[in-house]
Amino acid sequence: MLRNICRYHRQFGLVIWPFPQGHHVPRLSTHLQKAKYASAITERKKFYENVSISQVDGGLFEINLDKRKLKTPGGKLFTVPNEALAIAVATEWDVQKETLKFYTMHLTTLCNTALDNPTQRTKEQMISAALKFLETDTICYRVEEPPGLVELQTNEWEPVMNWIEQRYNVVIGSSSNIMGPQIPEETKETFRQHLHSYNFWSLTGLEYVITQLKSLILSLGLIDRHLSVEQAVLLSRLEEEYQIQSWGNVEWAHDYDMYELQARTAAGAMFVHLSSESTAVKRKILRD
Repeated sequence: MLRNICRYHRQFGLVIWPFPQGHHVPRLSTHLQKAKYASAITERKKFYENVSISQVDGGLFEINLDKRKLKTPGGKLFTVPNEALAIAVATEWDVQKETLKFYTMHLTTLCNTALDNPTQRTKEQMISAALKFLETDTICYRVEEPPGLVELQTNEWEPVMNWIEQRYNVVIGSSSNIMGPQIPEETKETFRQHLHSYNFWSLTGLEYVITQLKSLILSLGLIDRHLSVEQAVLLSRLEEEYQIQSWGNVEWAHDYDMYELQARTAAGAMFVHLSSESTAVKRKILRD
């Protein structure tokens, strides 16, 4: 799965930053509200030639643009917890051409969010926010018509639902009622305990994936390597894809939206895995 993540991340999505202090950036999501953290559309002329990483006290790693140390939008020194994530972020900066396309640099944005924590949320608040998605999870809502879409949802979503219920020994269920299924408190508590095993950085990445897929279930399926990026994205867009098959679409626009969603989802999943990585990266990887 990580091979797919890397491929889509390289091809379609990188990450975001440094804007001049005080520069306004549109909002990224309802969960990352405080201004500078969002899906930026700004570009900037490239101002560096070389990108490198260096280890500092505490086992952290910095990103260096020529002789400048990268900083966060909040003015903090940009440091990441391990070498693997540092290399991934440095690669985002290294592949930029004459113009820095910040909107393609998702890993950098996620690091900035974890470092600055612009909304000052605690780990418990992030877990509660993730669990709220379970109550409105994409694959918990089923239609009653047309028959073709009913069959498609049953065939494609039900195996994922069965997997997660068995994997975590929980009951979730589905509903065609606008209020959605009644999620048992035991199920919420099981997922709460599981999410507590994530560190703050990993939760930042998981929340980003959940926001893309509108589904905690699909996000855990992706992080647990039960689903590929392509599968998770397609399952999150099942009704839209059904409508497109029935009525057609503007091909280039559909493909662009699909690839963008795959890129963002892949970046988030990569961030979860890399921010959980504790082992050093062998020098051979850098040479390759």
